[in-house]
Amino acid sequence: MPHTETRHIVIYGYTREELSRIIRHFEAQLPEYVKISIANSHLVTTITLTGVHSGIELLRFKMNKYHQNLNEIFTEDVLAMERMQPAEVLGQLLKERELTVAFAESCTGGNLAHRITQIPGSSAYFLGSVVSYANDVKADVLGVSRGDISQYGAVSRQVVESMAGGVARMMRSDCSIATSGIAGPDGGTKNKPVGTVWMAVRYHDKTLSECIHFQGDRDDVIQQATNHSIVMLINLLRESYTVAEDFNDE
Repeated sequence: MPHTETRHIVIYGYTREELSRIIRHFEAQLPEYVKISIANSHLVTTITLTGVHSGIELLRFKMNKYHQNLNEIFTEDVLAMERMQPAEVLGQLLKERELTVAFAESCTGGNLAHRITQIPGSSAYFLGSVVSYANDVKADVLGVSRGDISQYGAVSRQVVESMAGGVARMMRSDCSIATSGIAGPDGGTKNKPVGTVWMAVRYHDKTLSECIHFQGDRDDVIQQATNHSIVMLINLLRESYTVAEDFNDE
């Protein structure tokens, strides 16, 4: 009687076209009894290996080997070696380390809070979110300098880092994430086109920020900014942070 074994790996930052090119050689080496499937959504990819064979010990050995091979191919881009969403990975890290997190959201409009509260048990580490859509809220609630908003714009490193610091102080959280961007379809300029998003993550006294120009429609930009900012904090907590290349580098 044939046995079935499955293995999953979740990675971040690749388009389907890039993945197809990278794993072409790996895929060609798989035996007929092992199938591979790829689910890609807003730069988060789950690769699933499914093996069916009558010899269970051989099957498990081979599946573990191929699973590890995928881990070695993608190295620091691996979020999880099982089927998990980025918010689950972040939640697991926070819970293990007994840390708390809060969000200051502008362009993501509460999507970060929505994602984290979909995870059962998130009340153990998630304190809350400020949707500071208006500049007055950024200034009056989060303490962002009106001078910085005027000089650099709401979509800027200075403002998003200040948002991250402000919400962490306000909620007394160990970690925080802040987003500010132009989701579209209107509002873009030559210097800051639609899809431009500044994101900042903070862990105690360390703050890191990035600007990415995401592609797609309004929802695509919001979902990608949500995923990217969560992954930024995951990498900061794992001490494996590297600045991402712009996904739409002009």
